[in-house]
Amino acid sequence: MTLLGIVLLLSGLALVVAEAHVPSGLLGVAGTVLLVAAVAVLATAVGAEALVAVPVGAALVLAAGAWGLLAARSASGALRTRVRSGPEALSGRVGVVRAWDEPGGQVYLDGDLWRARHSWGPGEEADLHAGDAVVVERVAGLTLCVRRADEWELIA
Repeated sequence: MTLLGIVLLLSGLALVVAEAHVPSGLLGVAGTVLLVAAVAVLATAVGAEALVAVPVGAALVLAAGAWGLLAARSASGALRTRVRSGPEALSGRVGVVRAWDEPGGQVYLDGDLWRARHSWGPGEEADLHAGDAVVVERVAGLTLCVRRADEWELIA
């Protein structure tokens, strides 16, 4: 009986550790169930009654549930944050035109020189010139799609 409890305990711990590396929820639940079963089996193996095994198992379930809620809250908070790196973070940023020959040019943004083109069709707006402030509308590969910055976007 003690061997069964130890096997259940080790299996439960292995599943909980696996859940930390492959978050799916299912492994964590299965690991918690095995841990509760291990506590119940080990408690009865040492001669304790159900009066002791049930509260210990309930405490273990509550602790595992609290840990799971804390981990889920941290994960959901990370999903709500704004992207701060890579091409997705460039949208909405203000850069300066360094050189412009229709239909595109070069824009200086965050210490780098980028290829850029209009985010509108040809002939819809006045040409851009060196020194003009532009706003990145989107990123297509390594090319920025930009538009002339409005006055309110330059105040910072």
